[in-house]
Parts: sequence; structure tokens; C-alpha cells
Amino acid sequence: MKSRILNMLKEADGYVSGEKLSDELGITRSAVWKHITALRDEGYGIDSVRNRGYLLRYEPDLLSAEKISQGLDTAVVGSSVITLRTTDSTNEEIKRLARGGAANGTVVTAEEQTAGRGRFGRAWSSGNDGGLYFSFLLRPELPPSDIASITLAVGYAVCLALREQCGIDAKIKWPNDIIVGSRKLCGILTEMAAQSDRIDYVIPGIGINVNNRSFPDEIASKATSVYIETGRETDRSVLLREILKKLDEVLGNFLISLSIDDIEHFKSICATIGREVTVIRGAQKLKGTAGSITASGELIVRTENGEELTVNSGEVTVQGIY
Repeated sequence: MKSRILNMLKEADGYVSGEKLSDELGITRSAVWKHITALRDEGYGIDSVRNRGYLLRYEPDLLSAEKISQGLDTAVVGSSVITLRTTDSTNEEIKRLARGGAANGTVVTAEEQTAGRGRFGRAWSSGNDGGLYFSFLLRPELPPSDIASITLAVGYAVCLALREQCGIDAKIKWPNDIIVGSRKLCGILTEMAAQSDRIDYVIPGIGINVNNRSFPDEIASKATSVYIETGRETDRSVLLREILKKLDEVLGNFLISLSIDDIEHFKSICATIGREVTVIRGAQKLKGTAGSITASGELIVRTENGEELTVNSGEVTVQGIY
């Protein structure tokens, strides 16, 4: 009922009387007022004037499952969209849903994460600050060894969507970050539950700085946002819908086989290629130049002594990028 009142206010050319809302919806004037109050509590700016009714002045920047799903004609990703105001972590929320039998392609997004994480257990700043934080569930029929290439495909899809929808020169920092210039725009954390020979489920979690105006001092020199890069606000619900479309398209191709053109395009927007890198493997540090990326998502590094390494684990530091 609340959403119906909101739609009537959006469609109106001016004030809508409480009597009209009551009559058309078949509820009492008191019930109308309660729903209006609830909408105000959610951040909607609604004026009320005696003998005129209600007028919607502005809408809050809140993610809307209805808007995200509108026109979302995907095969898998976005089969169900759940929006939360706050959660510990969207990855953890998806894990709980997965254990309860949630459908392949289920998406969870939250305005705020109280325990957001990046790789190696690092905290990911994800307050109620205009960022876009979401995770989705995949149940692919793949061996666990193919998990690295899923991260590659997810990063590729998100990067393409950001470039197309926001008009920014987003690039991939292998294996799981998206950057603009030398600053981080987006991080991806992929987790899975698996048996020895098969994957039970995979959960890619994505955090994107969208309408963030500023960052804490400790990361201010390393982070950027779509707003900082473009100078304009972005409708996060619309952006997420377009990202889900691109994820569905790329992952659909990936589960068959990424084309040579896809792999070459990935390389062309990968900021790591051609740069000097340091590979950390336990206590060992190896320096070299990133030369290419394999179809399974591994980084090929030529070390200072001419040895060629295929890197699929550990941490890679890229010279000139945070």
C-alpha cells in the first residue's frame, strides 16, 4: 500500500488530496497518514497542506528493489533482488541465504555494512555514504580450480558497466580491483563453498564508491568515486541494474567459454599489464613485469632474472597504483 501511495504522488501534477488517496486505495484517511509518515521516515520529502493534500518534493538516495528489477531481463543474475538498510556483510547475508536454498542469481545489496571485508580479511569502508555494496549467488557446475577465472569475469563485467554507464576511464587492477588513474574505485571479494570435486556455490561481493564525496584520511589519497570523477550524482539503483545485466551477459559467455576477443579486451583495460609488479608469496618477494593474463585468470609475470611466473595466489603490488 505504501508503494501505491508513493506511485500516486510521483505521477501527480501537484498536490494529491487525502480524500482521493483514501477513495482510490480503499483505506481510511488515518491509514493514508500512517503510510505518509512511514515514507517520510524513509527519507521522502512530502509536504502536506490543509485542503490541498500531499506533494512529493524529493526522493531519498536509497536503493530500490523495484527500480533495480525494472527492465532487468537477465537469465540468472538478479533472479531475486533483496535490498537491506544495514547488514554485517552482503557476502555473509548471501551465505546464510545459500545455506537455506536461495536461488541461483540471488542479489543482496545494503546501504551500510557493519563488517565489510576485502581480500585477506581487510576491512572495507562501507558506511551509509553513497557507496554501492552488493553480493550475488552463483551455483555453477565447475571444479573449484576455476574460481579464479570467475573473479576475472566478474571484474571485467563490472568494469565494462562502469565505463559504459558512467563515462569514466575505469580499468582493472588484477585480480580484483577497479581503478581510475591510480586510485581505487571498486573492490571485489569472491568466496565459495566447495567439495573436493565441485563447487557448492560462489559468492562475488562488490563494493563500488559511487556518490561518496570524501573518504577517511587514511585512504583519501588512494580512493576515488564516480562522483569525484564526474562531478555528478548517479542513480545507484539504475547503475546496479545495468551492472547486473552486464554480469549476466559476461558470466553467461564465461560458463560456456570466454572468447579470444573478450580476453584481449580484458587485457586492454587491465592497468596491471606492462607495469612493474612485486609478487608476495609467503615470506618471498619477487619483482618483475606483468606481461599477460591467461584465460583462466592467472597473471603472467616475467621476473628480473628472466623467469616467467604464472601467478594465481598471493598478493601483487603494482608500481604507481596505491
